[in-house]
Amino acid sequence: MFLLFGTRASAVILTIVHFACRICGVNAAQRVIKRQNKFTLFFVPLFSFSTSYEVECSNCGGATDLAKHQAENAIEWAASSSSTA
Repeated sequence: MFLLFGTRASAVILTIVHFACRICGVNAAQRVIKRQNKFTLFFVPLFSFSTSYEVECSNCGGATDLAKHQAENAIEWAASSSSTA
């Protein structure tokens, strides 16, 4: 009997916000990204064992790590700023 197991990495863009980049200083779109590593069995993802968040500049491509609460605040801020515009 063969047992196929491994890991799979995935990245999801949660939202896009506009502010000045910490690296290049340009006011540009910033992608808030959620990255997960999942344990797989027979190529079926079973559970996530690592989750991280980052913001990536669309101008320079620089990425900065975020805490989970910072990513959640970015989602709320994007939703509130788009509803008032």
